[in-house]
Amino acid sequence: MCDNSVSLFIYRQVMCDNSVFSIFPPAPAQGTVTVCEQHGGLLSSPAQSKPYKKLPGYPDVVLSGGGSSSLTHRENAKSAFLPHNETVWKRALHAWYEMGSPGVFEEIVNSSDEVPDWVAVLAKKTLTLVRWATSLHGSIFPHLSMSNEEIITEFSPIVNWSRSPVQAFAWHPHTLKFAYALGDDSIKVHSGKSDLVPTLKHKLQKNVADLAWQPQSASVLAVACQSCVLIWHVEPTSLASRPSTSSCQVLQQNHHAPVTCLAWDPSGRILLSASPVDTSLMAWDVPMETCIPLRRLGGGGVSLLRWSPDGSKVFSATPSQLFRVWETRTWTCEVWTKCTSRCKAACWSPDGTTLLFATENEPIIYSLTFSTNIDDTSTVIGGSQSAVVSVSLAEVDLKTEDGETTKVGGLVQSMVMDRHGERLAVTLHNDKGQVLPYVALFRTRTNPMLEITPCGLVQGETGEYPLHVSFQPSFDRGALLSVVWSSGALRYVPLYFIPSGEIQNAQYHQPAPPTLNGNILSPIARHT
Repeated sequence: MCDNSVSLFIYRQVMCDNSVFSIFPPAPAQGTVTVCEQHGGLLSSPAQSKPYKKLPGYPDVVLSGGGSSSLTHRENAKSAFLPHNETVWKRALHAWYEMGSPGVFEEIVNSSDEVPDWVAVLAKKTLTLVRWATSLHGSIFPHLSMSNEEIITEFSPIVNWSRSPVQAFAWHPHTLKFAYALGDDSIKVHSGKSDLVPTLKHKLQKNVADLAWQPQSASVLAVACQSCVLIWHVEPTSLASRPSTSSCQVLQQNHHAPVTCLAWDPSGRILLSASPVDTSLMAWDVPMETCIPLRRLGGGGVSLLRWSPDGSKVFSATPSQLFRVWETRTWTCEVWTKCTSRCKAACWSPDGTTLLFATENEPIIYSLTFSTNIDDTSTVIGGSQSAVVSVSLAEVDLKTEDGETTKVGGLVQSMVMDRHGERLAVTLHNDKGQVLPYVALFRTRTNPMLEITPCGLVQGETGEYPLHVSFQPSFDRGALLSVVWSSGALRYVPLYFIPSGEIQNAQYHQPAPPTLNGNILSPIARHT
């Protein structure tokens, strides 16, 4: 069998009915910002004193001017660069060259005010039918009738993607470097070693949804776009502020668009790309510009990818109530079903033994554990049969440091774990979709068993809420939390602690890196 189906029976323990926020430290006072973690607690200072930590080598950046204008950055960009005298039919012809027939229908749907009503209705129904057929599933999913921008907004980890000042953000896994995409579809690259900020632009670089730096390389950046994946080669020693498009590869596959999620394997040999309207994962051999589709029925597409840090497993969520975990030796997978809704966020522990995930409509973090007693010849994934409730994030009233009361808790928007497996950062929104103005920070431990305990709330300036959170991968004094706030400001919150044990390759079993040739090609082809 290509899939080993596993029902996801959820254990809702009585103890997890109590929200973890009921035992959280007091929330920061109004008008203060979180500066750092020191001696086991988060420290805050008045915002007007500008108390932010200056970290040597880390650039102080405002990624944009914010998102408060009446028009979105994307709308402003379109009005600035698209010729207004082009007819809808000429734009549809351009879309045909870029994306094929789905692109034509997409353009007509987006320009419904320029065509007769019956044409717009027919185009929308045809687009839905094309996407449904591509999804290889017997049920019609609502997201298949959305426009590309609506799909990306729905499934992007960036809050309010279509109106956000930043569309995507990614740290380099080894060097002090990060890249981010703006609403005009340009990408900027900052390095701690240089004041030069290259700007990347390409005619196919539209609706950027994700960025991913290649491990074991200082220069390769993958970009998830509306119609393709772009591979930029940004040489660290180059003095060019606008790298030529000749240094960019285009990876394109029919019916695999929009691309919303990317994941490199830890060795940097394979790039996975995913689209919510395509049930196939694409496993790319980037130098050869070829791919192998990993096809599975059901789910309506792939909405989220997470490659385990040890390289042995890949988590893939769908727009439906099921998700899969793949093993990367022969690319077989197990399926977990019976979630209450789609999986919204997920992250792996550094050793690949624990998967944390959250669904769209429950204020709960679940966990799955995976066996480490599996040798390189095994095709068994070794996941537990059931997910366990690890943390309840239900809303409660929490005291603040100045004696006031604030509501804390809600549904998970995104979550990330640091490289030591000792801090977990979670962003939340309420049941009305409003993002809460803080990041919930937890202390974590995965050995000998999973423990998640409160650390505190990270707060920005008044009126700000977090758009994106991540940990800088190479910080050596604990963990460095980076937060992109709704104002467009990127701020660092150093979490100073001594790791209980650095996870080195020698401390746990390191599987052989996955490949796309030799022995592994046959199993993939057999299951397609």
